[in-house]
Amino acid sequence: MLALCSPLVALAQAETRTPSPRAASIPALSADPTLTQLLAEALEARPELHQAEAQVRAARERVPQAGALPDPVLQVGIQNDGFSGLMIGEMEGSYFSIMASQSLPFPGKRALRTEVAQLGATAASTQVARTRLSIEAEVRRGYLDLLLTRERLILLERLQLLWKQSADMARIRYETGEGAQSDLLRAQLELNRLRQRQLALRAEERVRVQTLNRLSGRPLETPLPTTTRVRDVGVPELGDVEAAEKDALERSPELAQQRAWVAQAGQQVALARRERLPDFTVSAGVMPRGGDFPPMWQANVGVTLPVFSGSKQNRVVAESNAQAEATTRAAEALEQVLRLRVRERLIALEALRDTAAIYRDGLLMQSAATAESTLTQYRVGRASFASVLEANTGIIRDEEDYLRTLADAQRLAIAQAEVSLEPVTSLGGSAQTAGGMPGAGSTPSAPASGAAPAGGSPGAAASSSSSSMSGM
Repeated sequence: MLALCSPLVALAQAETRTPSPRAASIPALSADPTLTQLLAEALEARPELHQAEAQVRAARERVPQAGALPDPVLQVGIQNDGFSGLMIGEMEGSYFSIMASQSLPFPGKRALRTEVAQLGATAASTQVARTRLSIEAEVRRGYLDLLLTRERLILLERLQLLWKQSADMARIRYETGEGAQSDLLRAQLELNRLRQRQLALRAEERVRVQTLNRLSGRPLETPLPTTTRVRDVGVPELGDVEAAEKDALERSPELAQQRAWVAQAGQQVALARRERLPDFTVSAGVMPRGGDFPPMWQANVGVTLPVFSGSKQNRVVAESNAQAEATTRAAEALEQVLRLRVRERLIALEALRDTAAIYRDGLLMQSAATAESTLTQYRVGRASFASVLEANTGIIRDEEDYLRTLADAQRLAIAQAEVSLEPVTSLGGSAQTAGGMPGAGSTPSAPASGAAPAGGSPGAAASSSSSSMSGM
């Protein structure tokens, strides 16, 4: 009878022999060759990244425009005495005219305009980094979803094996008059439920594969074999608070963009102040009079008069100062949010690490021992079939919650690598024990919500892979 749960007992024993993540070298999810290939293909195929790069090129093309001089003006005219005929060459006051003029901004304005445009291009270039980070995070989360779904399928198959063996034992006890028919019917009912939920999980697996194929630009039905297991990647290390914060502040595209905007706002203030200084217009021309009259010429210098500076240029300076202060405060707020998100993830990761240790160092073995003892007692008529039901589903549920804990820890690491601004919304499988594995005879676990990457910002929370399809 001990053979009924021996595969799960062996698995639990293997988990208890796994070294602690603090002392062991944990294989990183990013080292998976399949994931590495998917990331490379996604960065090559995603149109969002090409869109961001095109927008940066457009922003850089605005830089030389900002510092260019206004177009010169060419004027051609005629001046004639009277209306009786063309008097050029006959009258002294009649002539053709050719004039050219050029506006010249006050020295320093063009350089400031160029600097403002250059800083705008720098701010735009951060979108490329954000898009790249979001694509990588989306692929990593999708791959983690696929690994978790496939391991849940393996657990479901083990539970199905347990129920088949339990059904055989219930049949033997019923045929010998030692057991009730309801035990046999309940075992058959659970087997049918397992088959139904297995179909749902296989459908979920197909969706995960198609999602990854779409992200990497492959045909949707391309097979995607995997060799890595969630239980093999363990709980990642994010370093201490100071190092993690420094890393986030250095790599955050949003903070880099905000700092570029702060610098741009400062240059706009300087430009607004210089705009109060006058611009110049230089013009020159020649006027051939024909005949024996010598040609005339003229040269002019014009200057703008900022007579309305009180309601115009001064207001622009005030506006620029206010905008610069707002941009600076926004950068400070963003830096505070980044520091908070890093600390949230570190706290959540510590909780997940402790939770995984509880599963690995005691709970999984205790669950396996309980299942073994319950099955033995049922064989000799000292335990009810309801106890067998609870023991069978309990060990699988604990295994799944352990995997969810490891997966949620990986999602935190993915969010840290993405420099996500999304808050942590769950603390792993320990909070989901009311749900459990499809086939556990309990309510499906609620999905943890995460941020959708798009160019934006992808999240520290668990993605929708945590959702169970057992309710289908």
